[in-house]
Amino acid sequence: MIKQMAALAALVPAMLSTTAGVASAHSAPHAPPAVVTLTYDASDAGQWAGPIKQAVQNWNDVLHNVRLEPASTPGSADYVYEATSGWPQTTKGPIFPGGNGDVQLGRQAVDEGYDAARIVAHETGHILGLPDDYSGPCSETMSGHGPGTSCTNAKPDAAEAAQVDKNYTTGTPTVRSHHRQVVIDVWSGRVLAGAR
Repeated sequence: MIKQMAALAALVPAMLSTTAGVASAHSAPHAPPAVVTLTYDASDAGQWAGPIKQAVQNWNDVLHNVRLEPASTPGSADYVYEATSGWPQTTKGPIFPGGNGDVQLGRQAVDEGYDAARIVAHETGHILGLPDDYSGPCSETMSGHGPGTSCTNAKPDAAEAAQVDKNYTTGTPTVRSHHRQVVIDVWSGRVLAGAR
């Protein structure tokens, strides 16, 4: 019996080292990329408050690497939404924390019959770095006015979400361009482009 206990006592440390060896052989899980939080200010958005809330929620529902949140103080926002009387226009992104983005939610598109939440989702897509794709289907938020006024989809599709997540996988850039390009979405078929 004593010999069996001695053998067992010698075997336990050997088993533990084997178990430890097996555990260390497993690769550590890859850490998910850090989530970039972008803050926005909608204090000058007026009647667009509801569509902004809906569009932001739609983006947050599909993104993994970036989250949109209201700024704690208006002056600290990475980008702003503001109501205007003209055409929707947006700073071309991707905008990163500390950025200076501007989304002008132009009333003219709504007056022509386009859905307000879709307009906000589309313009937010520009902030997140997506280009226009007017020839795309209604299921694409970035198809904008292309599918016509009957299209009210304000939910980004999987490809749009994947591209935004890719835009934010490398973290915050250390160098920012001083030149800001603005995308002007004239939703009546006219095409304008500008920079400021």
